[in-house]
Amino acid sequence: MATSLTFPLSAPTTDVRSYVPPVQIGELMRGTAISRVLASKSPKAKQGDFVNASIGWQEVGILADSAFEVVQIPEGIKVTDALGVLGLTGLTAYFGLDKIGKPKKGDTVVISGAAGATGSVAGQIAKLSGAKVIGIAGSDDKCDWLVKDLGFDAALNYKSPTFSKDFAKATPDFIDVYWDNVGGEILELALSRAKKNARFVMCGSISGYNASGPQKGIRNLFNVVSQRIHMEGFIVFDFLSEYPQARKQLFEWLSQGKIQRKETIVGGGIDNVEKAFVKLFDGTNTGKLLLEVKNHESNEVRGSSRL
Repeated sequence: MATSLTFPLSAPTTDVRSYVPPVQIGELMRGTAISRVLASKSPKAKQGDFVNASIGWQEVGILADSAFEVVQIPEGIKVTDALGVLGLTGLTAYFGLDKIGKPKKGDTVVISGAAGATGSVAGQIAKLSGAKVIGIAGSDDKCDWLVKDLGFDAALNYKSPTFSKDFAKATPDFIDVYWDNVGGEILELALSRAKKNARFVMCGSISGYNASGPQKGIRNLFNVVSQRIHMEGFIVFDFLSEYPQARKQLFEWLSQGKIQRKETIVGGGIDNVEKAFVKLFDGTNTGKLLLEVKNHESNEVRGSSRL
């Protein structure tokens, strides 16, 4: 029984080079789910176990041994954490900072898309390093959540008419680390506030994912040269062998209350997957966005994995 379905990391609609091949017309849409095992011939899992697998947008799947991992649920951990803070989004935050951002005490760290699944964890990890953390989000409610609940030092609403001025005021000593989830004009603004030898963690560019026409280029990219900015992109799969150690650290922080998480769960089953997917782009979700295919406490068969 698929408890919650997370959405594809990349689903290009045109045949352009990316870190995964484009989803072709007629193919199963990609998606990762926590599922309950209905029946098993695998020595790795038994009936009733929860497993994490890229089952796609479907209710029932048949998986090979190599295509899943059994989900362990220690006390205080939710099953959906395996898709969020202990899943690919939490791991992305961990590795982006550990490998590229490398925040330290006294640094100013700016996180765009800060109220999302990855940005919210990245900001909290940066705070644990002793850095000053400024989040960027799309509503006053999200900004309040970042500051009051997650401990960010400040949060800016990019929809505010004074956003550019607010950004400059919040970064009087300029930026040491910038986490880019959105690209576009906010990236351009961050480049204008970068300190010499700043580190830019290039994680995503959601502002241009659904652009109807050609995207505008970044006009001040020469700042990378003049300020000697280290700008590096990465994919979480690059660090697959290090997942266990990273999960151990994330679990420790989570169990100690040093990092928090939030989920936006859309109910209604697989019939609502398109409605839920749109929430990735309209800004209505906070934290990890999930589709509940079936409540994990139900014993009904709908939405399961056979191994």
